[in-house]
Amino acid sequence: MKTRRHLFIAAVLVLAAARLAPPVRSTVPDSLTAHEFWALSKDLSESGGTFRSDNLLSNERMMQHVIPGLQRAVRPGSAYLGVGPEQNFTYIAALKPSMAFIVDIRRGNLHLHLLYKALFELSADRVEFVSRLFSRPRPGQVGSAASAADIFAALATVEGSPQLFAENLVAIRKLLTSARKLDLTQEDLQGIEWIYQTFYSQGPMIQYRANFGGAGNYATYAELMTGTDAAGTPRSFLATPDGFAFVKQLQSKNLIVPVVGDFAGPKALRAVGRYLKDRQAIVGAFYVSNVEQYLGREGRLSLFCENVAALPLNETSSFIRSIRDGNYGRGMGLNSITGSMLSETRGCAN
Repeated sequence: MKTRRHLFIAAVLVLAAARLAPPVRSTVPDSLTAHEFWALSKDLSESGGTFRSDNLLSNERMMQHVIPGLQRAVRPGSAYLGVGPEQNFTYIAALKPSMAFIVDIRRGNLHLHLLYKALFELSADRVEFVSRLFSRPRPGQVGSAASAADIFAALATVEGSPQLFAENLVAIRKLLTSARKLDLTQEDLQGIEWIYQTFYSQGPMIQYRANFGGAGNYATYAELMTGTDAAGTPRSFLATPDGFAFVKQLQSKNLIVPVVGDFAGPKALRAVGRYLKDRQAIVGAFYVSNVEQYLGREGRLSLFCENVAALPLNETSSFIRSIRDGNYGRGMGLNSITGSMLSETRGCAN
């Protein structure tokens, strides 16, 4: 009896010590040089693939609804993984990761994120950012502290400028190839220009189906940036100066790394996982959109599960998913939900 009591006390003391012990300190870098950033992007990437659309912006009107719960669960300073375009910046602004990796099978998505990287670095505030993104003259009647709604309302009153487009394109190329010295191919530069031309020509009313053909009741860029969570709180990365500043800081430190990769492929996700494990980092959130839907149709969902199981996870690591069951009054759209990465992938380790 005494022996069992002593063992029980010892076990309690071990658990208490474990809870009191400081967590392993992450050694994720405070910043990367431009050379390190580009080398890392290339080293982590695998062969690109295709998707049925270019996905230059999100089609998820209710993506902000999961943010309050994520903020309660995910510790700031953990790593962030995502896929696709600008919605990642909204989750990054909310969750405050130490580093982010945007993994997408399309090399065009890497082009999009290099364009965004340049625009964040070139822009002093949100008004300048949207002015550059759409090649519209900066509205004079809005200050740097204005709401996103006021910024986009003012932007709607000015026309796109071909001169601004040409000047901004030169500045974007100069930042990426001269200041950052990224060895971009001619195909990369053409891809970036094509995307930038699309934002210029379609303006703040650009939708998800911009280059997909046909019409649809999708949110415009302006609507996505002025959207809110369920309580009516605006949470896009352009909602507040602080949110924008956080993403801009990560971009300036080269800590938002675009990666070309297949979620069910043999390299990209596992390479990201090894990089983070080597630096004692935990994945706090992984925005997967509805990629699992396509992997399931292809019979490759188990490969994705194995890749996720190889990431450094804990009890708070959260999937952010998009599911097609939302009705927004203008047709069907995607809802956002969350899930536990650790519990859902326990049986997938390989």
